[in-house]
Amino acid sequence: MPPFPDGEPWLLVEASDDGRFFGTGCGRTPGGDDVFYISAVENDGHLEEAINAATAWAEKRGVPRIWIKATPD
Repeated sequence: MPPFPDGEPWLLVEASDDGRFFGTGCGRTPGGDDVFYISAVENDGHLEEAINAATAWAEKRGVPRIWIKATPD
């Protein structure tokens, strides 16, 4: 994920060593407050589930793109 200016919405879904996928990010409420995203356990099992959950959240929070890291470090 490239660096962004402070305050710009972002979301990342990344692979872990145990085969799951975790999402984290920061967006905004309709009132302009920052809100953080941490994926729920039920959405971490498969990449498709993680992306679907992240996409739904991003659409409500003004996040223009989701970065995907499909393999762990």
